[in-house]
Order: sequence, then structure tokens, then C-alpha cells
Amino acid sequence: MKKVTMIAALLFASVGAFAQNWTLDKAHSNLAFTVTHMMLSEVDGKFQNFDVKMTSSKPDFTDAQIDLTADVSSINTNQEKRDGHLKSPDFFDAAKYPTLAFKSKSISKVSGNKYKLMGDLTMHGVTKPVTLDAVITGPVTNPQNKKTLAGFKVTGEVKRADFTLGTVPAAVVSDEIAIRASGELVKGN
Repeated sequence: MKKVTMIAALLFASVGAFAQNWTLDKAHSNLAFTVTHMMLSEVDGKFQNFDVKMTSSKPDFTDAQIDLTADVSSINTNQEKRDGHLKSPDFFDAAKYPTLAFKSKSISKVSGNKYKLMGDLTMHGVTKPVTLDAVITGPVTNPQNKKTLAGFKVTGEVKRADFTLGTVPAAVVSDEIAIRASGELVKGN
């Protein structure tokens, strides 16, 4: 009887250890970037079509596996001519490299809900390791649909030259690209 009880207890305890899948709530999410133009002003842009999938079995998300993909042709800086130039071979070359991707390698808790997110970023056919700052909030239950949600905000900086994005001098378009992603993930979708 003790064996059966112990096996049952182990089985129930292991249920919580199973990885949970989380998917992006696109209506409440954003993938954006900022560059400096002519060393004078900031230009903001975003990718309108992107997706994030996360798998995690720990409640603090320290074992999370995160995959992000974005459709490069969905770039939007609110200026059609500039968007066309960014999609051209001069920058992203969307016809040849239609997606950019991030695949996490590890996530470590810094304090509270703050994390360091390490992974590989692929843009313009080039893959480089990056370390990003992340804040994860929740999980909470949405009172309307009873689904479990987690919030995220990820920020960091990459260098345009590392990904061979454009040959214009940094005095025209900064080499540094500030990136930020924020939004909500839905558990179990």
C-alpha cells in the first residue's frame, strides 16, 4: 500500500513538472526598434507580423525555451519609402531573408521578475549571440475568458554592422539598434 501511495504521489507531483506551452496574444503584443538618424533624432519602427512561442515547466520561467520569428516584409516605420528601402538588399533584403528569428539558450533570474535572456538572433542571414533584459509578470487569470496569461517586456541593443544591415555610415543611421518586445502570452494554446 505504501508503494502505491508513493507512486501516486510522485505521479501527481510530476504533473506540475510537465512543460507548459505559451503562445502569443498578438492583440496585446509589440515588436519594435529604434535607431538614431543623422545623429539628431530617433526613428521608431516595428514588425507588424511576428510570433512568440514559449515552453516552460517552472513557475519562475527559468527553464523557458523561447522562439520568436518576425516577417521582415511587415516592417513599418510609418514612412512607406523608408520601409521599402529597409526591405531592399541595401538593408534587410526581405526577398532573400524573409524572416528574423530569436531562439533562447538560457534565462536567468536577476531579482524579482527581472531576468537576463540569452540566445541567438538571426537577421539578414547572420546569427549572433545576444543578451537581453527581460521582465516577466504574472501569471494571472483573465477574468473574461479564464485563460492564464503572462506578461513580458524584453529590451536590448544590437549593432547593425554585426548583421551586415546596411552600409550607410553610422552618422546617417546609427549602428546601435535598440530593440524591445512586449506583450502577453497565453498558457496552453
